[in-house]
Amino acid sequence: MPPVPSSPPAQQVRWPVVLPGLLVAVTVLLCGCATSLPPQGEGSVAYASRVVRMVAAEDFWGSIAAQIGGAHAHVVSIIDNPEMDPHAYEPTAADARTLADAQVAVLNGAGYDPWMQQLLAADGGHRAVLDVGDLVGVAPGGNPHLWYDPAFVDRYIGAVTTDLQRADPADRAYFAGRRAAYEHVGLAPYHAEIARIRSTFAGTPVGASESIVFYLCRALGLDLVTPPSFLRAISEGTDVSAADTATIDRQITTRAIAVYLENTQNLTPDVQAQVTAARAAGIPLVPVTETLQPEGTTFQAWQTDQLDALDTALEHARG
Repeated sequence: MPPVPSSPPAQQVRWPVVLPGLLVAVTVLLCGCATSLPPQGEGSVAYASRVVRMVAAEDFWGSIAAQIGGAHAHVVSIIDNPEMDPHAYEPTAADARTLADAQVAVLNGAGYDPWMQQLLAADGGHRAVLDVGDLVGVAPGGNPHLWYDPAFVDRYIGAVTTDLQRADPADRAYFAGRRAAYEHVGLAPYHAEIARIRSTFAGTPVGASESIVFYLCRALGLDLVTPPSFLRAISEGTDVSAADTATIDRQITTRAIAVYLENTQNLTPDVQAQVTAARAAGIPLVPVTETLQPEGTTFQAWQTDQLDALDTALEHARG
């Protein structure tokens, strides 16, 4: 096949077209470079005429979409900075203009980003809308931290690929190839670390600062013993009960938990007190965040780094 000149770069990291039968070869090419590849097929006039315009409410969903879309997608994530609070975000006129031009819109749903639903309602345009909460069956009022569930991530990958293919049918095979590469190569370290922690530490009691890690602990087989009412109160910004505080204080002082997972983007006074107590008790602290850290990284690099830190902390706690 003759070389294709290059096109305007898609946002986020790009992955090459890899048919299932070529995955072994791609794996060899990836040695020492598990989360990035050289761009492919950029700059062509033909490509420029077939670029799906997509807007994602949050960068964790946008990162995945951009890697599957490659040179045939331009993905803009509205929440794309660790300093931005997805819960309290106020959309701008620029956000509305960006959305007006989009063919596909992605929102987390489940009550996490109601501002995105307001933008969509005000716009009134015709486009595909992928609501991840609706996709996985989590309604508003349920735990909205869907990107921490590996099974939900897998379902999103399938759905966003379908939306890209519907928006650009001529490149259906292109998107399918990139999905295969992403699932089998890009996410390989992420899935491998999940499997290792589950096989080594399943049943280990852990504590957490809020409900962001509920799905992840379930996938890892860890026993999240922090009272659910406390996790929900911190996540939703409501009052914490004295009984929950006493329970967590006891879990920390008696070292009934192996590690403490803290959402560093939501350090309330209650959480800060627990972090201080856990540090004094010698309980390893594992930071987690709601958005990509550092800014501009990929979904899989961010998640794998956090899993590596958790693995190390659990190993340390085991002695």
